[in-house]
Amino acid sequence: MISKTWSRKPIAALVAVAILSVYSMGVLASPAAKAPSGELSIVGQVAVNGENAISGGTVFSDSLITTAEGSSATVNLSKLGRVEVAPVSNLKLSFNEKSIMGLLDSGTAHVSTLAGTSVNFTTKDGVVVVDGSQATSFTVHVIKGITSLTTHSGVAQLHVGGAVKQVAAGESATAGTPNPKNDPGDDDDKLSSGELAALILLGAGATAGILYAALHNNNLNFGGNAVVISPNR
Repeated sequence: MISKTWSRKPIAALVAVAILSVYSMGVLASPAAKAPSGELSIVGQVAVNGENAISGGTVFSDSLITTAEGSSATVNLSKLGRVEVAPVSNLKLSFNEKSIMGLLDSGTAHVSTLAGTSVNFTTKDGVVVVDGSQATSFTVHVIKGITSLTTHSGVAQLHVGGAVKQVAAGESATAGTPNPKNDPGDDDDKLSSGELAALILLGAGATAGILYAALHNNNLNFGGNAVVISPNR
């Protein structure tokens, strides 16, 4: 009886070890354990999820990357490829074992992928898609209501509504409607309604004066001090 009890204990211990080993292998083989992370390199001021980032930091999926003026960020994704975020850009970056996803709100992102990596980059105007059949490199630019796609190598697609445009290496495509309000420089080139009305009245007055002089054979005197109308800012 005693020998049977002692013989059962080693067997029970071996079974427990086997169960623990199988459980550990299952955890390591789970999708969460295999989910890739990215290594961050930055220049200047870069925030990840609202926190100031440093070079050498780790970037996980669904991270929001924001770059300041004169700053940039590069996320190396090991076997997937690389994503570069240009200055003054906002990008939500997601990824898994075989694909890279992005939501580019503004600015510029350059994506380089290895063969086997699919891409789905979304802007307000359309979606950039790469099927992963070959290594691909492209740049997406979002500014003034326009999304532009330039493919440097491989082939990318620009999906806009139900239309799909193939953009091969060396080609570009655009989508969206220009929004001049997003251009701060436009204010300097436009006249307010008051300024425009003043110019119209001035032109009408000058035209009437010229017609009066022509009809009455009078000479117009443009001498004296010139009056300069300066638009109010």
